[in-house]
Amino acid sequence: MRVDNSSPDVRIAFFGDSYTAGVGDPSALGWVGRVLARARTTGWNLTGYNLGVRRETTPDIQRRFIPEALPRLRDGDVFGVVVGSGINDTTVASGCRRATIADTVAALDQILDDAAAAHWSVLVIGPALIDDPQQNERIEELSQVLGKRCADRGALYVEIAASLIGDEDWMSEVASIDGAHPGASGYSRLSELIWPVFLHWLTGLQAGTATR
Repeated sequence: MRVDNSSPDVRIAFFGDSYTAGVGDPSALGWVGRVLARARTTGWNLTGYNLGVRRETTPDIQRRFIPEALPRLRDGDVFGVVVGSGINDTTVASGCRRATIADTVAALDQILDDAAAAHWSVLVIGPALIDDPQQNERIEELSQVLGKRCADRGALYVEIAASLIGDEDWMSEVASIDGAHPGASGYSRLSELIWPVFLHWLTGLQAGTATR
């Protein structure tokens, strides 16, 4: 299907960490590239900006959010932001968690506040599981907290961690690569989890009904 160039010009900024960047995927598409390709092949006039940075926590993303979003979310008709993070927040380095749950929630709140001030709707993607049972417990806890916070704030949230519990194919692929990232099939799995909510959110953006 051809892109409908008569439809609104939609610009989306994807903020996140190495999962947003697609690290580990030999095709270099990651879940972001797959979701964008699917949207465009179904007719959406959509430009996506991948702003994933390896090792970043949610507070790291919050600090660069406005400076990097402003030059990209302009000149089109409809704008939105996708934020995916959390794994690095739960990493323990030198005996300390890189970002406490309170730090992560405060950073997300600031992102949502800044986006609301700019009239950008936000879709939040939860963290995935990795090959570390102890860290996965922290990831699952954080994901639940983020989901509740998004519900309280009226932002759409895609729960990833809970969907991957007991998924042997996912865990085997992550373990076979570097213990933290999936390969092509794993990113394809993520894109399938994200796509229905992304499409619902995108449709709301175009209709002007998405939560801001």
